[in-house]
Amino acid sequence: MQCDYYDRGACRSCTWMNVGYADQLARLEQITAGALGDLVPADVWLPVGHGRESGFRNKAKLVVGGRRGAPTLGILDGDFRGVDLTGCGLYEPGLSMALPALAQFVAETGLTPYDIPRRTGELKHLIVTHSPAGELMVRFVLRSPGQLRRLEDGLPDLLAAVPGLRVVTANLQPEHKAVLEGPDEAVLTDQLTLPMPVNDVVLHLGPRSFFQTNTEMAALLYRQAASWIDDDRPSSVLDLYCGVGGFAMHAADGVRAVRGLEVSADAVRCAERSVRENAKPLGDIRFETADADAELAIDAETVIVNPPRRGIGADLAAAIEASDARTLIYSSCHPGTLARDLRALPSWRVNAARLIDMFPQTTHAEVLIRLARAA
Repeated sequence: MQCDYYDRGACRSCTWMNVGYADQLARLEQITAGALGDLVPADVWLPVGHGRESGFRNKAKLVVGGRRGAPTLGILDGDFRGVDLTGCGLYEPGLSMALPALAQFVAETGLTPYDIPRRTGELKHLIVTHSPAGELMVRFVLRSPGQLRRLEDGLPDLLAAVPGLRVVTANLQPEHKAVLEGPDEAVLTDQLTLPMPVNDVVLHLGPRSFFQTNTEMAALLYRQAASWIDDDRPSSVLDLYCGVGGFAMHAADGVRAVRGLEVSADAVRCAERSVRENAKPLGDIRFETADADAELAIDAETVIVNPPRRGIGADLAAAIEASDARTLIYSSCHPGTLARDLRALPSWRVNAARLIDMFPQTTHAEVLIRLARAA
């Protein structure tokens, strides 16, 4: 993939931009296998899952720079000057097409970009999410609620200018520190969630919902997990760190009991809405707002864990170790913490593994593994 921003040194976020994609995949396999060592036998690895090396990213997190009437959407350079990245080749085409209209809206409504050295201005970030159906969610991250009226007054024009725009919110982040978003969010549109079709289900994303930034590879991740679960034919599945329900809804077959736990009440509400509105018969599936790290009573035949980078930790590993579960499916975004957690599960053995390239042009690896009890 060729990138003008990278070539002229304007953006170096993609650390492997100058590496051919076939070589990227080979290096990623080597790095991941090296991090996991003998914990994952060489003969259990499935072919690397990969898709497009460009035009794959469904989400843009854009720093708003520049000045009032002439904003930039992208990043800041070392002197806190705005660098416009609206032509980034990673974005899905439908997302890229929306960015010029969003920049024009910011300019015409008079929203002042936040100036970090001076601590002045209002608009800090734009967060844009695009679905396979061509629909969009846009979040304006503001320093204070003083500019909400500008957004509300300009909303009809914005909806007219950006085809497919369904959800618009204002997030308030008043602190002067490197934080993407704040705790308070006002939804300005009647529609509250963005439907995200993935395989044969539709997941509803709220403004603060986590979802993989590569929809094509997220779909592969869910299909692979569902295939393993179908092979094992469990009567019950427990999905820990379930988020908006991606793994749980793919595990549901209309017969087996599926339970998802998630600490975010907003994500649980999205998951419950997805179940209510999906055409696929899901059967006995329910979600609860609970801390997966504190779930010490494991009562399902198959357990799915999809933790943040820090992994599942010693307590949950001990609970899984002491449970009667037969199968464990672990989705990891950090091979290092995955290796640590596998060492804390001595009665389990990895019998299948797949590396999925969620983030082409970078060294980041997503690993899905299946474990069974050691004989």
